Amino acid sequence: AGVVGFVLVFIESYIVMIIKQYEAVDFGGIAPFVSVWTMNFFLVFSILTHIKFWYEEREAQREEEAAERDRFIN
Repeated sequence: AGVVGFVLVFIESYIVMIIKQYEAVDFGGIAPFVSVWTMNFFLVFSILTHIKFWYEEREAQREEEAAERDRFIN
């Protein structure tokens, strides 16, 4: 999640540069850059956590359905 958050900083900066027709983006120092990176990290972390929970729930539901079919067949 940390690496993806870091990549998102540059993607977001590039989008801002295109929209506002800037040639460079100045974060104003290391602290604002780290703040943006941290926000992106938690965004990616929360998305990946929700995907993980969804996947685990889906697998459990499929196992339950398979067990139900096995009981019905036998």
